[in-house]
Amino acid sequence: MAASVASRGTSPDPAPDLFKSEAEALEQARSTLALADADAQVYRTSLSELATHYERLMRETRRLIGRSDRAEREMNALNAQLQTLARQLEYRATHDALTGVLNRGAIIDMTAQALLHTGAVMIVLDIDHFKHVNDEFGHPAGDAVIRGIVDCLRQIVGEGAAIGRVGGEEFTVLIPGGQLEQGVKLAEAMRQAIAAHVFGAPVDRAITASFGVSANSAGTGFDTAYGLADTALYHAKRAGRNRVEVADDSV
Repeated sequence: MAASVASRGTSPDPAPDLFKSEAEALEQARSTLALADADAQVYRTSLSELATHYERLMRETRRLIGRSDRAEREMNALNAQLQTLARQLEYRATHDALTGVLNRGAIIDMTAQALLHTGAVMIVLDIDHFKHVNDEFGHPAGDAVIRGIVDCLRQIVGEGAAIGRVGGEEFTVLIPGGQLEQGVKLAEAMRQAIAAHVFGAPVDRAITASFGVSANSAGTGFDTAYGLADTALYHAKRAGRNRVEVADDSV
């Protein structure tokens, strides 16, 4: 126990003085300078020693400055890499890996904010008979079809709207502050663009999509707005697919 207490009471060794020899040389030079009757050789010897230490000090200073500059450059490079990584992580957290559009969580958050502040038009679309594509041609071909659908959407959707993938073959297009007529026009343009696109091998045919549109005033809840658009999409499916339907109770 006594040894343990003594160990805890021992203070750490002081840090070594990196310039001890220079300090001693300087003190020696001051002592020599104070000598009233020293001859020239004593002064020359003292000055020579002081110059030697000064030169070493200069070399060490340059080395430390160089090391500091390298450390700063490395730190700046590391900070740049961290910022890039942060942006990549943020992108991956909010975007669909297959298509690059907003993922389910991100488009829901954006829609909820738009509904709260400005109201919004919601367009919900679903690829017609997509299960048949996967069953007949396989999932890689299905993924290619999904990417092709998104390419068609991007050709039509401008900067004032956002595209999100909310399910396997289901997407949402959000128009913050939009009007019903604007949403219907945009949905019809997207429908036509998809229907006119011929997908490559192994599908080698056109694919269609069905659309539901709801217009929602500020303060409308997300579930209400989405439910209206989804019901309209259901009517479009029941009415023969490859069409745009509007929610009866858009608010």
